[in-house]
Amino acid sequence: MPLFEIETDHHIIIAWADDDAAASEVVQEAYPNDEVIRMTKRPRDAWVISKSVLGISGSSDPCTVARDCLSRSSGDKLHAIRLYMQETGADLTEAKKVVESNMVMGW
Repeated sequence: MPLFEIETDHHIIIAWADDDAAASEVVQEAYPNDEVIRMTKRPRDAWVISKSVLGISGSSDPCTVARDCLSRSSGDKLHAIRLYMQETGADLTEAKKVVESNMVMGW
């Protein structure tokens, strides 16, 4: 089963589907109000996101640190960003990316 990258006006969805029609149905079921902007059948059966492209580097696990900061801040994003910067020495942009992406993942 092919892997599809489906970009809507609000999301980027990665899903396995038999064909374009089935991939569109995945979007319709999950996000009925989204409009498909672009759909790409991936050449391989895996999806990879480079940490360096996201601005994440270093030897510590940024997700673990960010989740700890979110927990200590009781979910307060701004406080978690400050804690992350203090813990890792990251700049504001990097700290914001890491903390916000962990908020989306449901820390």
